[in-house]
Amino acid sequence: MNWKEEYTSKLVSIEEAAKTIKSDDKIWIAGGTNVPVELVESLEKRVNELKNVELLSILLFHPFKFLQSEEFIGRINYSTLFYGPFARAYRGIGNTSINSVHLSNSHKPILDFEPNVFFSDVSEPDEDGYMYYGTMGGCLNWAAQESATHTVVQVNKHQPKIHGVEHRIHVSDVNVICEANRELFELPEGEISEIDKTIANYIIPMIEDGSTLQLGIGALANAIGYNLGDKKNLSMHTEMLTDSLVYLMKEGAISGKKVVSFGAGKKSLYEYVDNNKDIHFAPFKEINDPRVIGENDKMISINSTLMVDLTGQVSSESIGHKQFSCTGGQLDFVRGAGFSKGGKSFLCLNSTLTNKKGELQSKIVFTMPDGQIITTPRTDVMYIVTEYGIADMYCKSIPQRIEAMISIAHPDFRDELRAEAIENGMIRA
Repeated sequence: MNWKEEYTSKLVSIEEAAKTIKSDDKIWIAGGTNVPVELVESLEKRVNELKNVELLSILLFHPFKFLQSEEFIGRINYSTLFYGPFARAYRGIGNTSINSVHLSNSHKPILDFEPNVFFSDVSEPDEDGYMYYGTMGGCLNWAAQESATHTVVQVNKHQPKIHGVEHRIHVSDVNVICEANRELFELPEGEISEIDKTIANYIIPMIEDGSTLQLGIGALANAIGYNLGDKKNLSMHTEMLTDSLVYLMKEGAISGKKVVSFGAGKKSLYEYVDNNKDIHFAPFKEINDPRVIGENDKMISINSTLMVDLTGQVSSESIGHKQFSCTGGQLDFVRGAGFSKGGKSFLCLNSTLTNKKGELQSKIVFTMPDGQIITTPRTDVMYIVTEYGIADMYCKSIPQRIEAMISIAHPDFRDELRAEAIENGMIRA
């Protein structure tokens, strides 16, 4: 039997594919743009037939009903390795269990979970019968495949055929095939603010020609990325491929190696990576390994954070006791840049926020609020950046760190921060 005949023999409706799931099954769902939305929605419709079905994924770009309704608890439960906006919107329901891990280690919870079922959206087969995972499947799917005995794929003509390692699966290696042609989720870029532009202007001059880039997600990263077009001989070793990095490739600014774990952005990003053999996709265990990151000279890591204390402890994943996101790859790349010859890592934030009462609050604090999670230890931090400048924290003394942080705090809070530091014997009057 050739692969085309095998494909036909395994092809069923989405409803039939969902009916192959039994109570007590443990299912890995490929994340982000590779979530097989229609297949999962069909599984949701069976909620009253099932018990103790466990779902594990990393990031959902869809507001599934199992996130929104208590009726799924105990029947179809969900765990995530990264807490994204759709899960966060329904935090009060209590059907999302969060496992916050470094992305470099994110395969380990999957191996421990030992899923017996594997779900993924995939591309149409190529001439040899391989179906590709698209921009977000290859980073972790391999770990689930080690234990899965039942593999269900949803073929989607919109999924790009990406190149790299652990990036595809053959028709002969799946049990069930269904089809649904859904346009991929497009990630909004966000409006670039004046503060974003100011912070970007501090960082851009510190990025040399020949640097290797890792840009985080959001408006600030784009404010930097879209303004590096005149740089030369840049490379890319990044967890996430963004629209601004695609722009730099098209402009020729990124002309060296192009290595990523996953990508999300506008439709033009998915079109750009489709059959683009110049971009190498690889799992988190490779891309996010700080030792591998550090092999790149002039490694530049740029990420956002939520709050920093005066000694440089960085909180990027919680607001008090409330989980906001997860550890992700921030510390992986901060440490990787520290290993790199000429490497630099930048952690960026607005100096203030306005609370629900309309009051201005400093995001640079003397001490963290109760429950605030430390994502990046002060001993790893290199540069902290606000709209008031750059604080060089790397291997500095505690008094030096405090003075640097006060200098980039909002002027309205500097005297108060200094007074607290003096009162607690951390700096001299």
